[in-house]
Amino acid sequence: MGYARLQSIHVHPVKAFRSLPLREAVVEPWGPAGDRRWMLIDDGGKVVTQRGRPRLALAAAELLPGGGVRLSAPGMPPLAVPVPRTVGTLTAQLFRDKVEVLPAEDEAAHAWCSALLGTGVRLVHLDDPATRRPVDPRYALAGETVSLADGFPLLLTTTASLDALNSLISRGEHADEGPLPMNRFRPNLVVSGTDAWAEDGWSRVAVGEVVLRVAKPSGRCVVTTTDQGTADRGSEPLHSLGRHRRIDGKLVFGQNLVPLGRGTVRVGDPVRIID
Repeated sequence: MGYARLQSIHVHPVKAFRSLPLREAVVEPWGPAGDRRWMLIDDGGKVVTQRGRPRLALAAAELLPGGGVRLSAPGMPPLAVPVPRTVGTLTAQLFRDKVEVLPAEDEAAHAWCSALLGTGVRLVHLDDPATRRPVDPRYALAGETVSLADGFPLLLTTTASLDALNSLISRGEHADEGPLPMNRFRPNLVVSGTDAWAEDGWSRVAVGEVVLRVAKPSGRCVVTTTDQGTADRGSEPLHSLGRHRRIDGKLVFGQNLVPLGRGTVRVGDPVRIID
């Protein structure tokens, strides 16, 4: 392994919207500041993601001071949405979890998101990530919580592993789909300077001033087959992951992390493998 460093940082202010690159980010116990504090729900209160609505890849959200977001998408006027001030929550179904969230106060926010998808949805906000949603108890330490991310506060990937995966894709029956960019995997932290798949053996890692615990490998879903620039879908990387990276029944790429403290991470920070 060479000199490992933090190559890029990404947050997703609205869950399932495209990623927002940052030069630095404050890491809070439940994830990077501003990451996945908003999401869409359908009329039944269930989360809406790129799994069922790949068009969400075309939408972007810019972080605003105070936790609000500015929404944008091709052919649609941008819309600024402030953090809700009301205290009445509603219950949303986020995969297996029930989470108390606040709906956006401005009806224009719900209308904008509904127009984007052509179906009725609501934009909701996680007001208190410190208490609302615990990390999966099978992989958590006492008191650990998470934002509206799929299951863990951060996702880390490495450029060497992406290169190795793209090499596998290039030799497979869907070679015309590669090479794939890292945004297919929607990570928070991208690390360069490691060996391919080295992250499989990590237990704790220090990124700049922040120490993080590796909770479990990241099992991948159909979202990884979605071109984040066009919303078109293909067969890769799931086809190649299924042949070469099946671990405990999951198609694995990247590692889920839980911070062991607060701090700021910056692009270029050294990455140190503790154990």
